[in-house]
Amino acid sequence: MQLEVTTYYLEITDPSQLRPKRVEGRDDLALFEAKIPLPELNRFLYRSVGGDWFWTVRIDWSYEKWQQWLDQPGLRTWILYVSGTPAGYFELLVHSDRAVEIEHFGLIPHFAGEGLGGYLLTAAIETAWAIGGQRVWLHTCSHDHPNALNNYLARGMRLYKEVIESKELPDETPGPWPGAR
Repeated sequence: MQLEVTTYYLEITDPSQLRPKRVEGRDDLALFEAKIPLPELNRFLYRSVGGDWFWTVRIDWSYEKWQQWLDQPGLRTWILYVSGTPAGYFELLVHSDRAVEIEHFGLIPHFAGEGLGGYLLTAAIETAWAIGGQRVWLHTCSHDHPNALNNYLARGMRLYKEVIESKELPDETPGPWPGAR
């Protein structure tokens, strides 16, 4: 189906602009970098987090394409665990100008509504600064999670560009795996 999609580009240009979200009183959270590039892992996270939000670009990627993506210099992945279970993730891509793009970010739907989105975004932005970023940016769109844009703005990110275009999208979101619905 043909739909109008608004893409929002956001940035944060100084660590002092971050309005962090912390999660107090939880000892079941852990954030780890996935230091071994593993296509199966990133594909699982991509489909699990983005399946309900029209994340379709990587759905048909081959194993080799995933490996090529993960092997590029400057790409790193962190995973949030709740009681040892993957709950969400973010990918950071360091560009040659030392801007760090939050390439993908989000929670697996089972963990939405627990206040973890702001916490994970805070971790992504802080990590981007810690690995040498001079600017942190991302893009989202009008067909992403309804709280996504507000979360980015609440953490101190600034909208710097908006693009409206007509896009061909499937009639339904792809879900986490074929036939899941």
